[in-house]
Amino acid sequence: MTPEDAARKILDTMLGHLGFPVTIEIQQSGEGPCLQILTSESKHLIGKDGERLDDLQYLVNRVLRKHFPKAPRIRVDCEHFRAIQEDKLVEEVQTLAERVKASGKPFKMRPLNAYYRRLVHNALMEHPDVVSISPGGEDRLKRITLKLKKEKEEA
Repeated sequence: MTPEDAARKILDTMLGHLGFPVTIEIQQSGEGPCLQILTSESKHLIGKDGERLDDLQYLVNRVLRKHFPKAPRIRVDCEHFRAIQEDKLVEEVQTLAERVKASGKPFKMRPLNAYYRRLVHNALMEHPDVVSISPGGEDRLKRITLKLKKEKEEA
């Protein structure tokens, strides 16, 4: 049994015990293996801002690592929620970058987890005028600041 198959079985068992009728597909993405949950109960599994998906993903990976210590990190998504959110975030960042460029004023984004912060940084990597700056610290959620490049050089 591959780690991906084991992860699907772990997730299916957890959701079965919780009473959710689901179909789980294993998909490959640029971020590695993803378990895509297909169900009519998606709003209950996604939770507010995907928090329940994050919890399910954490649990699946914890259990999986006990049996497959070198298993790749498995992403858990439901009805393509994460993919849609990622596309929206990249669009939002591009819009905010243009606003920062036009106004010249820095903009602080809403708190984001490490994965979404990386998406923001990658989205602006090639932007000619705006950079993203992440604060230090150990907080799980941090607010990225978007600034004009010249401001970063002066700071």
